[in-house]
Amino acid sequence: MKVTISLIKADIGGWVGHSTVHPKQMELAKKKLEEAKQTGLILDYFVFHCGDDLQLLMTHQKGEENPEIHKLAWDTFVEVTNKVSKSLKLYGAGQDLLSEAFSGNVRGMGPGVAEMEIEERKSEPIIVFAADKTAPSAWNFPLFKMFADPFNTAGLVIDPNMHLGFKFEVMDTIENKVVVLSTPEEMYDLLALIGSYERYVVRRVWRKDGLIAASASVTRLSLIAGKYVGKDDPVLIVRAQHGLPAVGEILEAFSFPHLVEGWMRGSHNGPLMPVSLKNAKCTRFDGPPRVVGLGFQLHEGILEGPNDFFDDPAFEYTREKAMEVADYIRRHGPFEPHRLSAEEMEYTTLPGVLEKLKDRFKEAE
Repeated sequence: MKVTISLIKADIGGWVGHSTVHPKQMELAKKKLEEAKQTGLILDYFVFHCGDDLQLLMTHQKGEENPEIHKLAWDTFVEVTNKVSKSLKLYGAGQDLLSEAFSGNVRGMGPGVAEMEIEERKSEPIIVFAADKTAPSAWNFPLFKMFADPFNTAGLVIDPNMHLGFKFEVMDTIENKVVVLSTPEEMYDLLALIGSYERYVVRRVWRKDGLIAASASVTRLSLIAGKYVGKDDPVLIVRAQHGLPAVGEILEAFSFPHLVEGWMRGSHNGPLMPVSLKNAKCTRFDGPPRVVGLGFQLHEGILEGPNDFFDDPAFEYTREKAMEVADYIRRHGPFEPHRLSAEEMEYTTLPGVLEKLKDRFKEAE
């Protein structure tokens, strides 16, 4: 059975500030998707949040970038914004909705999208990840660990179906171009690109035989709007088992709280901390950046789950290390490397400060 998995998110108003999503926003979103399920537009859905981002996970049989599915998401975000976010005066109500009207596809309109069309296998475990207070490049490190690092993923060594490696589609978010690189033979080329997180992001991963393994959102809001309107807060879908990384190998990639860009005002580097759904709210310095990981067993398009994977003491050490790193880097205050580099700060509110001072700069003697 062919099924499309669509994960579409948007920040349409935070409660309180940029910390989390209001229960009434979730309720209305569930109502809208339940109506769509009853009409047969979608097969199943799950509504959740990470930080102040509303997440719509949907399964259907209409393929990727389908206008009906994208309009459903867009209309849901708009209705929740108008009926809940604005009436409650939630902070940044509708901030990710960068267009006045739907144009057939939410890509480029503000919301983040990860989609994949698959043929359901005998058993189809999937994991969806959602992060807050960070950018799409946050997935570069864990995707490399999952699909190219044998110290993380034992299957690359001992599973004949994975031994040949994987292909990574890398997007240049500045030039809006993509390149496909194969591992292990082009591993160093891949690292040369995705280590530059301010520009290059992994968009898709395939097994060498063409089986889709992962799909990530790559929306850069600042590049769409031409100014800082909030961080991108990406989403990711990963398939598991049966010639792909095991669930445990996928989750292992998040056992190290690597540094990502974002955090307060989208202007700082900080550790990506894996948390449970109940702890998916951003507090300290509007953070630290957080990620949730939800497992589902897919059967005939139905989402059996979720299994809240990071709601586990096995990740307590990772969270402790994340807070240790957060404490260390916070002590830098406005100094780099806590604050982003000058190039990245061009897309924040800093240019307004520089504009005020520009006439006071004089030639040095």
